[in-house]
Amino acid sequence: MEVKTARFIISNTSLKKLPEANLPEYAFVGRSNVGKSSLINRICNRKNLAKTSSTPGKTRLINHFLINESWYLTDLPGYGYAKVSKRERATFLGMICDYVEQRTNLLNVFVLIDSRIKPQQIDLEFLEFLGIRRIPFTIVFTKIDKINQKERNKNFKMYKHILKQTWQTLPPIIYSSAVSGRGVKEILTFIEETNPIFKARI
Repeated sequence: MEVKTARFIISNTSLKKLPEANLPEYAFVGRSNVGKSSLINRICNRKNLAKTSSTPGKTRLINHFLINESWYLTDLPGYGYAKVSKRERATFLGMICDYVEQRTNLLNVFVLIDSRIKPQQIDLEFLEFLGIRRIPFTIVFTKIDKINQKERNKNFKMYKHILKQTWQTLPPIIYSSAVSGRGVKEILTFIEETNPIFKARI
């Protein structure tokens, strides 16, 4: 798939104000500073579609983008940002959980995880939340260009070991870099191959 058009639709915190659920939708979510906005911009071949910042926690709203006039890309708030209050963190996480449970046209959640760090409890808990509620998701390891292969593989091995304790079959895993573009083709191919599921529902 080639992204020919990408345009911003709406930002909000209310599920009642989301765009009509009439097209397939894919959400991107992860801990703050995971490189979500940079990867979204790379996927869409745009420099400033999703707002990037050196300050983690920039995304605090549910942001909808219409891609190729045929599917929605949703940029969700980052969870686990330590420099906001516990109440704000709970609000962000609650908003994310409500969205993924109630959004009827959501076909997949891309959960972004920083490849440079060891497994974090908040990521593992969110993956478990999605699994228990049978919400389809794909793990996307980010920033693989910023860590050497030995350390990277060590972290991947730890994640897989932990996940195998919960899942008999591991969820899809994509390795990505917003700098080199690695993983972008795999993400877009996954979306292209998944889109027909939405048509089959209606």
